[in-house]
Amino acid sequence: MRYISTRGEAPALGFEDVLLTGLATDGGLYVPESLPHFSLEEIRSWRGLPYAELAYKVMYPFVEDAIPADEFRKMLDETYGVFTHKSVAPLVQLDTNEWVMELFRGPTLAFKDFALQLLGRLLDYVLEKRNQHVVIMGATSGDTGSAAIEGCRRCKHVDIFILHPYQRVSEVQRRQMTTVQGDNIHNIAVKGNFDDCQRMVKDSFGDQSFLGGKTQLAAVNSINWARIMAQIVYYFQASLSLGGPDRSMAFSVPTGNFGDIFAGYLAKKMGLPISQLVIATNRNDILHRFMSGNKYEQHQLEHTLSPSMDIMVSSNFERLLFDLHGRDGAAVKELLENASRGPVSIEDYRWKHARKLFDSDAVDDKATCDTIRETFEQNEYLLDPHTAIGVRAARNCRRDNAVPMITLGTAHPAKFPDAIVESGLTVKPELPAHMADLFEREERYTVLENNLVDVQGFLAKHWKNA
Repeated sequence: MRYISTRGEAPALGFEDVLLTGLATDGGLYVPESLPHFSLEEIRSWRGLPYAELAYKVMYPFVEDAIPADEFRKMLDETYGVFTHKSVAPLVQLDTNEWVMELFRGPTLAFKDFALQLLGRLLDYVLEKRNQHVVIMGATSGDTGSAAIEGCRRCKHVDIFILHPYQRVSEVQRRQMTTVQGDNIHNIAVKGNFDDCQRMVKDSFGDQSFLGGKTQLAAVNSINWARIMAQIVYYFQASLSLGGPDRSMAFSVPTGNFGDIFAGYLAKKMGLPISQLVIATNRNDILHRFMSGNKYEQHQLEHTLSPSMDIMVSSNFERLLFDLHGRDGAAVKELLENASRGPVSIEDYRWKHARKLFDSDAVDDKATCDTIRETFEQNEYLLDPHTAIGVRAARNCRRDNAVPMITLGTAHPAKFPDAIVESGLTVKPELPAHMADLFEREERYTVLENNLVDVQGFLAKHWKNA
């Protein structure tokens, strides 16, 4: 399988190179040249498979040119064997035909574990094979950082630098990153917002001369195709658990960077019957404004009770735009260049085509807290603020009550205690046993100004062989 850039000017690459490259040389994101497609009969035959085996069925076509089958199966067994629930992604029923899929049973209590615990193993395999060292540079709005550090901290051929917005992630999120010890782990708190951090990462991938030609950057953000690939699997898992593929499913996805919901879009293209995908956002609602009114326009970023979605520039949205424009890289490049200067729209027929599958909603902090409180009062089930946004958006946008509606539960509520307090509940979400001493662990991170030169200088000085 070959991978091509969404901007059409970079060379096509195989899986190994896409894994290590992240952003394409033309500034685009890599996508498969063609997708595998599974028949309903084949999907039906996967009912009852353990999660790791289902993951193998869905993902192996993407990596088969690079990784032997037995080696990939071993990676998947190791990745999902450490999750704290045997089904890996359990479903919890809230109401008639309404479900939450718990994607926070991994080591760092967020859905990012599904991809990033695997990504670390993929990197180790490829870098060992190539006898190569890389520097991982990533930006996080909260959860990617801890999952990336956990997934990559044992990698022998990796130094990892994670940028997070200073004082704009929850305390639990920060401590999950900054208390992991290791000479190859570096946490940088940037005096800016997530979009500033993400822009620095993209700019650094575009020009890596600050590393002096001694190593290369590798990506852990969802610009890395391997992240998207791993997230496709749980859409199949949820469907098969609720009668799929013989009935269609609807999903509501709390999303800021569009990666998690793009994985659902790909699952549909690969043959899984999905009738609706709901884009659930907070006040930083650029995706909702586009999907509801065909206007893509950046506003001022706002700080909310759902910090992992405090994002205005949704990187993975480019991958959907590429498809909506008939995979015309030049058209995507022109559109995004125009978007950097002001509001843009796409042709009406392209937007209407997207609306056949996608709906969207923007949920403010008050409605988020109301949903947390009401859900607990009705079910004694505690939602984190991001999942609460997904539940509220699902109810506001639902097209057909006969179709199961599944909200992706993206994080454990213990990561966001402020939102629980704000909702008026007196219940305190407890950290799981393996994190019970989190607030006693020593932290280690560096605060830097919102300046690309300072950040790049820090990386150049502190990677292992500098």
